Amino acid sequence: MFKTNVGSLDRIARIVLGVILIALVFVGPKTPWGWLGIIPLATGLLRTCPLYSILGLNTCGAK
Repeated sequence: MFKTNVGSLDRIARIVLGVILIALVFVGPKTPWGWLGIIPLATGLLRTCPLYSILGLNTCGAK
């Protein structure tokens, strides 16, 4: 459905960042802004980033 354009290192960073931001909703400042972590988490898990597609970027290695 979507073209894979997120590489391994980028994927790991997105997942970690997403989990950390979502955790801030429950611990720490408990601000609803932490729910923005869903975006990097989803793009990391799905291995596709709509913004990368628009900008023509690809962090995947050569196939």
